[in-house]
Amino acid sequence: MFGNIPERSHRRAGVVAREPSRRLHHPDFDARGTQGWKSIEAEGKLPESGWRKEQQWALDMGLPGSDSIIDKSIPTFARGELPHFAGINTFLKAPYVENVRDVGKYDAAVIGIPFDSGTTYRPGTRFGPQGIRRISALYTPYNYELGVDLREQMTLCDAGDVFTIPANLEKSFDQITKGVSHVASSGALPIMLGGDHSIGFPCVRGIADVTSKRIGIIHFDRHIDIQEKDLDERMHTTPWYWATNLPNVSATNLVQLGIGGWQVPRYGVAEARKRGTNVLTISDIEQMGLEKAAEVALELAWKDTDAVYISFDVDSLDCGFVPGTGWPEPGGFLPREALKLLGLVTAPGICGLEVVEVSPPYDTSDITALFGVRVVVEALGSMVAHGNLGKHKSIIDKPVSF
Repeated sequence: MFGNIPERSHRRAGVVAREPSRRLHHPDFDARGTQGWKSIEAEGKLPESGWRKEQQWALDMGLPGSDSIIDKSIPTFARGELPHFAGINTFLKAPYVENVRDVGKYDAAVIGIPFDSGTTYRPGTRFGPQGIRRISALYTPYNYELGVDLREQMTLCDAGDVFTIPANLEKSFDQITKGVSHVASSGALPIMLGGDHSIGFPCVRGIADVTSKRIGIIHFDRHIDIQEKDLDERMHTTPWYWATNLPNVSATNLVQLGIGGWQVPRYGVAEARKRGTNVLTISDIEQMGLEKAAEVALELAWKDTDAVYISFDVDSLDCGFVPGTGWPEPGGFLPREALKLLGLVTAPGICGLEVVEVSPPYDTSDITALFGVRVVVEALGSMVAHGNLGKHKSIIDKPVSF
C-alpha cells in the first residue's frame, strides 16, 4: 500500500537512522510446515459453488446492477453477504425461515430468545439476539485456521425469536421449551441466542423432552448457577438446579468451566457439592492446559451419556473483553483460551448450543456481541471440520409435532 520508502526518508532532525536488521537464517525451518501455509493450501480445496449460487440468487432477487458497475455480480439491491454494512440482519445473513415448519430443511437453526426477566442485577439481555445478529454481518462464513467455509459445507437458517413474556418467567420458559423442542425434533441443530442464563433450563428441557437418551452439559461461566431459587424465583442463577432435575440429565455429567471470583453464591456451591457436579476453575485449566482440560470435560460430560449440550455465558471471559454483560467479573478466560477450549469440546458433536448474557446496552463497540457471534461460528466450524455436525439427530427418538 505504501510502497518502498528510501532509507534516507527515515532521517529526521536529531534522529539517527538504523540499518535494516539482517534477516535471520534458519536452515531447518520450512514455512510450508506452518499452520499459516497449511491454511493457505486448505482454502484452495474448498468448493465455491455455494458462493456462486448466492451471487446468482442476489442478482435474481435484487436486479442486476447499473450499467456503470464493472463487477456484474453486484445487484442493484443488496442481497446476501455483501456489503457487510447493508441488508437485513439475520444471523450471518442466513435465510430467514418465516414458516418455522421449514427449519428441518437446514443443518442448524438459530433461535433468538430475547429475555432478561431472570436477571438479578443489570438487565438488557433481551436485546442480545438483536445485537448478536447485527454485528454478525461483519463476519464471513470462512475461517482461515480451520479451513472451513460454512456456506459451502453446511446449511444454516435463522428462525427468528421466541415470543417471550416479559415479567413472567414460567410462561416464557414454556414458550422457549416449545420452540427448542420443535427445532430439535426437525433434525436441525438448535442454536440459541440469549437472553439471560435462566433460559438454560427451558432450552435443555426442550431437547430432553424429545429424546429418551441421556444428555451431559458443558457450561462456560464464572458463576455456578445451580441454586434452587434466587429472589424467590427461578432466576439466571438457577438453571442447572432445574435442568439436572430432568430424568435424563444428571448433575454428575454437568461440567462447569471457569467458575470463580467474588460472585459465586454459597447456596449454589452447597448444591453443587450435594449433587456432585464437576467444576474446573481458571487456575485448574491453566495448570492442566487447554487440551487436557477439554479432555477432562469431555470425559465427564460424555460418561454414560448419548449427547452433550453447550452453555456459553460470555461473562466467563475476563470482563475487560466483555463489558456488555450483566454480571462482569475480572479474572476469567482470555478470548483465545475460551475459543480454543470451545472448539475442542464441540469437535465430537453437540445436541444444542446457547450463548447467553450478552447485554448490548452495556456493550462497547459491539465487542461483547461480536464474541457471542464467534462462539456460534467456532462451534459450528469445529463440528464441520471434524465431520460431526448432525450427529445429534440419532438421539431424537421422541419428536414432537405442532
